[in-house]
Amino acid sequence: MTTTPRSNATIGGLYLITDASDSARLFECCQLALRGGVRQLQYRDKTRPFDEQLAIAQRLRQLCHHHQAQLIINDNIALARACMADGVHLGQQDGAIAVARAALGPAALIGRSCRTVAQAQAAVAEGANYLGVGSVYPTRTKNDAVHIGLEGLRAIRAAVDLPLVAIGGIDAAGLPAVIAAGADGAAVVSALMADPRPDLAAREMALLFHRRQPVPCGRVLTIAGSDSGGGAGIQADIKTISLLGGYASSVITALTAQNTLGVSGIHAVPANFVRQQLRAVLDDLGADVIKTGMLLNSEIIRTVAEELRGQAGLTVVDPVMIAKGGASLLQQDAIEALISQLLPQTYLLTPNLPEAEALTGRGITNVDAMEQAAIRLQQLGARHVLIKGGHLAGAPVDLLRQGTTTLLLQGERLDSAHTHGTGCTTAAAVATLLARGFALAEAVRLTKTFIETAIRHAPGYGQGHGPVNHYLAAAALRPQLD
Repeated sequence: MTTTPRSNATIGGLYLITDASDSARLFECCQLALRGGVRQLQYRDKTRPFDEQLAIAQRLRQLCHHHQAQLIINDNIALARACMADGVHLGQQDGAIAVARAALGPAALIGRSCRTVAQAQAAVAEGANYLGVGSVYPTRTKNDAVHIGLEGLRAIRAAVDLPLVAIGGIDAAGLPAVIAAGADGAAVVSALMADPRPDLAAREMALLFHRRQPVPCGRVLTIAGSDSGGGAGIQADIKTISLLGGYASSVITALTAQNTLGVSGIHAVPANFVRQQLRAVLDDLGADVIKTGMLLNSEIIRTVAEELRGQAGLTVVDPVMIAKGGASLLQQDAIEALISQLLPQTYLLTPNLPEAEALTGRGITNVDAMEQAAIRLQQLGARHVLIKGGHLAGAPVDLLRQGTTTLLLQGERLDSAHTHGTGCTTAAAVATLLARGFALAEAVRLTKTFIETAIRHAPGYGQGHGPVNHYLAAAALRPQLD
């Protein structure tokens, strides 16, 4: 048994290991990844001279502490001490834990790589603070990695109580299974370092750890117009976010006089006041996911884009253009501003068919055209695209373009006039589920079930396009959320 105290610091969440990038690229990736939600940064360097490593490590330490993250040095106890790192990570053949503890002190975080229960138990007895477990999946970043699979991770989880950081071939698609198998953290390399947007990639993965948190979980900011009838806009968003277990904040871009029969008046909020609302929320409460709805004009769009630039939260953009009753909700000169200013910052774009046609300038009459439109919208800047196909003839089909993968979601056409606010509600539901820790494809699938239930049980209010039933839809979905 160890006779030295362990650190009170905690390990968990997203853990980034650096690659052999040149220093400029290294600092850029690390800064963006830390902004996106990396909690531990492990500096791994086998080639540079010690003095150069020290200069890099000292700068990385400043970056980490600015973002309230921890700097861990790979293998090199002397470097960890010289740069005053938060800790060191040791491989099986890279030094004794007792030596590291004596050099770095009782507050240091000391990790040990392991791939068997025996190795894990030995590391616990020696005084490790956490264990690096893997390789969970096959990986190309370490030639000598032994693939232990999720079964190996589960076995170690059952045997020890220390925090486990899973490593090896982990990306956003494979991370949910790793978390379910018992990992407290996940170490990645290329999933962030090779991504053109390390901030978005990091935030997408970091949010997956929210699945373990109690509700309300996930801060969702909605930026949209007010619907006096309560069926769409800010009102629908707040209902959806709250009922699905998130925490809702809001920025109002416009006031509307509307009911189920249509919009009779729109009053734009001055862009400077939109900016003031945004800063008030983001500077204090922050946001894990930001959902935009009706932005109305180019000045508001540019203001929103400026304020969101550099924010860590994922942005879900519902390009609201036309109300159910036919009223224009996005002025014509604003479409170009949305494309040029907001799409490059968009994590998920959620247009219906007319909106996708307006943004791409292409007619969409079938699923193949939907896919080509989604690819075009990605080329314009959106990371992922969900095109809602309710305007096509026959059973409605939604199309999710996630990276280079296309997923079709078949639905049931419900004969109902009560569909007011379904676009707003869809985007708000996906945003909330992302904030609660669901992967994108699962969030979209659950949202489709949510929307169909909400339409099927619409309360029948109003004489025109009535609101959907957010309450019963959330209640029906709750077993899958808990």
